[in-house]
Amino acid sequence: MALEQITRADAQALIPAEQYGEIFDGIVRESAMLKLMRRLPNMARGTMNLPVLSALPSVKILGGDAAQKPTTKTGWENKVITAGEIATIVPVPDAVLQDSAYDLFAYLKPLVAQAFGAKIDAAVLFGTEKIAAWPDGIVPGAVGNGKVVVSGTNADLVEDINQVMSLVEVSGYDVNGFASAIQAKASLRGLRDANGGLLFQPSLTAGTPGTLFAQPIEYLRNSAWDLEQALMLCGDFQQAVYSIRQELTIDKTNSGVITDGNGAVALSAYEQDCTLFRFVMRFGWQLPNPINISDTSATRYPFAALQQAVPSGGGGE
Repeated sequence: MALEQITRADAQALIPAEQYGEIFDGIVRESAMLKLMRRLPNMARGTMNLPVLSALPSVKILGGDAAQKPTTKTGWENKVITAGEIATIVPVPDAVLQDSAYDLFAYLKPLVAQAFGAKIDAAVLFGTEKIAAWPDGIVPGAVGNGKVVVSGTNADLVEDINQVMSLVEVSGYDVNGFASAIQAKASLRGLRDANGGLLFQPSLTAGTPGTLFAQPIEYLRNSAWDLEQALMLCGDFQQAVYSIRQELTIDKTNSGVITDGNGAVALSAYEQDCTLFRFVMRFGWQLPNPINISDTSATRYPFAALQQAVPSGGGGE
């Protein structure tokens, strides 16, 4: 006679996932790019189409009352935001949770937020571990479109940064923010204008970014910045957009199983008295870069990068 019992599947509707919504706020705090980029409404499905202007209309000055008016047209193309999953599982033995004098989960949350923020920043800025449907990282995109200045090319760092900004402006965009390696901070503190005034204004208020040329600057403190690719990035951050398909959710269970890459059981939470904390979010981003009247070229790009100079005698085989 078959054993009848209520399984987890039978009662799943009565067992909602335990969720901690404040964790996503933590990711925003830990991710410099999520502070600078423009957030779109949450995605209702796994993809979101962005209609982007791809052709401009033209007009003509006519020389007579009966002159024939020309026709023109414009066009749009879709760019797609595709949600990619970011996730991790943290197994903790129940005995450790019970015996600890501290709330281990409270310590775990900011560490996970930091890891998620770093993964997002590295993917958006440098294309690190990006899914195929996401754009190339912003820094490789800027370099590939010729929007790059090497530090030391001009008279001083002030002029280097000015020239980087100009590369954004010739593409018809205004610079409204900077992202930088924290290693650049010391150099920025010494920047002065012709009258000796500070160009870099450190923030004196917690949670408020400093400014450079009156625009906010965010520093990556989460190890995501790649100094070999760039020292600083500037651009129109309204052109870098992101959307959330699934806010960060946290499930915990003591009956799950973790397998290795070959499908073999690596850990059974029920048999080995462990609690599994699973962190999952789905996130996507895109760079529309629509055609504009200032720059219709193929190298139009809303960001530019400042790279470090290769030391003399370095970089060769």
